[in-house]
Amino acid sequence: PYYVDINQNLFLEAYLHSSDSNLVLFVDTCVASPTPHNFTTVTYDIIRNGCVRDSTYATYYSPYTHMVRFKFNAFQFIRNNPLVYLQCELVVCRAYDYSSRCYQGCITRSKREASS
Repeated sequence: PYYVDINQNLFLEAYLHSSDSNLVLFVDTCVASPTPHNFTTVTYDIIRNGCVRDSTYATYYSPYTHMVRFKFNAFQFIRNNPLVYLQCELVVCRAYDYSSRCYQGCITRSKREASS
């Protein structure tokens, strides 16, 4: 566990350990939950499908393409739950493959029209 105060900046870094220097790391989704085993019912999206959902989220410069650095403010769930668990999904792509997920950024799905 990592203990922080409410509204304190929480800094994270993810690093891909690989001998292939032509890989890029991309943060696709980071979700918070008050329980460690359920990231579907009561959740809070920090970033989803590459789209930032939390206004305190920010990325930081990384000297390597296979490392990502970001931060957000610590928060608390409803009913004063003192614990928050994170689950992040990262994508690994070939560097300079501009058709890969890593270079697409935020993906919003278009809504379908409801038929009458």
